[in-house]
Amino acid sequence: MEKQKKKYAGHELTGKSLGVIGCGAIGIQVANLALRFGMKVYGYDPYMSVDAAWNLSRYVNHVTNIDDLYRQCDFITIHVPLNDGTKNFINKDSFDKMKDGVKLLNFARGGLVDEDALLVALDDNKVESYVTDFPSLKVIQNDKVIAIPHLGASTEESEENCAVKAAQELMDYLTYGNISNSVNLPNAKMDMNSPFRITCIHENKPKMISQITDIFKDANIENLMNKSKKDIAYTIIDLDSEVDISPIEKINGMIRVSTYKK
Repeated sequence: MEKQKKKYAGHELTGKSLGVIGCGAIGIQVANLALRFGMKVYGYDPYMSVDAAWNLSRYVNHVTNIDDLYRQCDFITIHVPLNDGTKNFINKDSFDKMKDGVKLLNFARGGLVDEDALLVALDDNKVESYVTDFPSLKVIQNDKVIAIPHLGASTEESEENCAVKAAQELMDYLTYGNISNSVNLPNAKMDMNSPFRITCIHENKPKMISQITDIFKDANIENLMNKSKKDIAYTIIDLDSEVDISPIEKINGMIRVSTYKK
């Protein structure tokens, strides 16, 4: 073993800089943990929620221009979803702006990195190593690619925690109409302090809210929230008294109306 140890010589984390792209639930934990290793941490997330901002350490440098993160970081880790807007998020232009010898970690989705541009960057020593649990046949043969199994939820504890979390989120929806981590609906969560609540899943188009609220003649609206995700919107309305929802169900573009009582 001792004769082979030079193969495993790497870099200390203390004193190095880490760029975290995507400060959601996982990105925040990575950023906060890296501070404990003595790293200087930069976080980039143009869509950071209020809850995420509260959980992110104040010692993490929040950058609004991702180019600043590219220029300053020795390590870069990606924690964003894969969609039409983020496909090949890390590309040739990104690599050109990064420090020479940067280490890139991708445990989010394989399609976030342009693999053709990555291979060029690896060959040019722009990227010293690429660590991922989404290796493809195109990159896995490169000696600078460290491919590991996709083990993020493969412990006994994580399997149980995922089941508990899913049950809690489902109970929150069935009890209060709150939505968390839905595939095709927006996140929408509001404390229920009124006796009656209506939730509406509807098409995301103009004047839907006014059509809904115009129906309430004898009830006072105490709180309202509207969130959208692409073509679908979700509206939560808290009222001081119960109302007939049948007129709401007849609105053009309405998909589903649900009621909740405190």
